[in-house]
Amino acid sequence: MTTKSVMKKLPEVTLAFWIMKIAATTLGETAGDLFAQTLKLGYFVTTIVLFLLFVVTLVVQLRSRRYNPFFYWTVILSTSMAGTTMSDFMNRDASAKYLSGGASSLGWGPQGLGLGYPEGAAILVSLLLAIFLAWKLSGMTFQIRDIVTFRGEALFWSAILVSNTLGTSMGDFLSDSSGLGYLGGALLVTGVLAVLVALMKVPTVSNALLFWIAFVLTRPLGATAGDFLTKPLAKGGLDLGTAGSSAVLLAVLLGLMAYAQVRERRDAGPGPEAEALRQEAGRR
Repeated sequence: MTTKSVMKKLPEVTLAFWIMKIAATTLGETAGDLFAQTLKLGYFVTTIVLFLLFVVTLVVQLRSRRYNPFFYWTVILSTSMAGTTMSDFMNRDASAKYLSGGASSLGWGPQGLGLGYPEGAAILVSLLLAIFLAWKLSGMTFQIRDIVTFRGEALFWSAILVSNTLGTSMGDFLSDSSGLGYLGGALLVTGVLAVLVALMKVPTVSNALLFWIAFVLTRPLGATAGDFLTKPLAKGGLDLGTAGSSAVLLAVLLGLMAYAQVRERRDAGPGPEAEALRQEAGRR
């Protein structure tokens, strides 16, 4: 089976793609914090539950025979939520600076590895580079619009999960430890993304490389935006809460997914059965 005979499974990278990516990763931040912190399930239990949710949504995506916006963006959302709590579990612990409201623990199970943001980021960068090395050695393309095989998708989604986890660590570092605050961190990431857009005009710079750098960086943008929406006013946030922010962001994302679904059906045109009937009618 040739590449041309296989239905595309992944979306075109357009401005709408990046808008939905930021919306999904912001929701992933607020929803992950909702389960782990607000509902007090803790990072350990929430990570297990959300990772299993990622596996379920990924199976649905892999079994789909063509690109479906709802399937695709549900996996992106699940990787964002799982990445949020995986990053928190790696980097944080039960010390006072990570607890709020007089709490004495982060839920049932291990309280967190407490590696810290630099060490956690180093591990995640190493994992991501290992995935890209395996991808390169496989000989398969890095251009997502041309990924049509099961193995290609498996590598793609592995990179997505690690990228979103790494992006969460970067966003938390910018918001909590860098001194920039939520707004300063968001402005810094936005500035770097603007540079990447400019580099797209440079012929010698790989667009695939720019895509993956941007994919990682839009995650801390979503993380800082999510923290800005949910954190207390005393910490520089809007104090909207994780539940309210997640509900609004979910409504926005569902609306964007529905719009993407309508556009995909319109661009795809009639299916093969409908086209065959049309041709048959024309011969009569």
